[in-house]
Amino acid sequence: MRIHKEGYKTISVIFITLVTAFVIINYFLPQQTLFHYFLYLSAIVFFLLVVRFFRNPERPLIVNDSILAAPADGKVVVIKEVEETIYFHKKRIQVSIFMSPMNVHKNWYPVSGKTVFYKHHPGRFLVAWHPKSSELNERTTTVVETKTHGPVLIRQIAGAVAQRIICYARPGAQVKQGEELGFIKFGSRVDVFLPPGTEILVTKDQNVQGNITPIARM
Repeated sequence: MRIHKEGYKTISVIFITLVTAFVIINYFLPQQTLFHYFLYLSAIVFFLLVVRFFRNPERPLIVNDSILAAPADGKVVVIKEVEETIYFHKKRIQVSIFMSPMNVHKNWYPVSGKTVFYKHHPGRFLVAWHPKSSELNERTTTVVETKTHGPVLIRQIAGAVAQRIICYARPGAQVKQGEELGFIKFGSRVDVFLPPGTEILVTKDQNVQGNITPIARM
């Protein structure tokens, strides 16, 4: 299993903390008991879950300018027409994917084109499926101008647990569908905003896989 580079520091800190805790416990309580074995087992399970969270699967895809690929793993929690207020200031179709702590948290560009807008928005940490999280939570907004279908907006949203968003987007960069957009730590959500009339290929509560599941036909 490949580990994402964003996980190296977190995994190292947790490993050192657990080892230090065991050294201290065994110094003051050297006699091994069921309590010790329970702690060892719990720590191993916890550590393996953290490592698993930062897994970094390779998912190459065949670029298709007419199909928008899922930008993240998770469950579709919103499909609706909304007034987008940061960039478009007009109606767009919002498709939102909620990532639980058990999902892969790497994010991908769902389309190819030029990054024409990027902004980080400080905010709150409501649960990621809250209807207002797209407007009130800490988030990033990235807009990619496609060659034939106009701009597509991708929004990474922090949740109640996920309180760090990593986004590699830079204004003016040429990006390719399937390239890495960023990473969100410990539970979160990704929204895409599409032109009215876009054919949506997923349904609410459907589980999707980033870079694999087609979510819309442009």
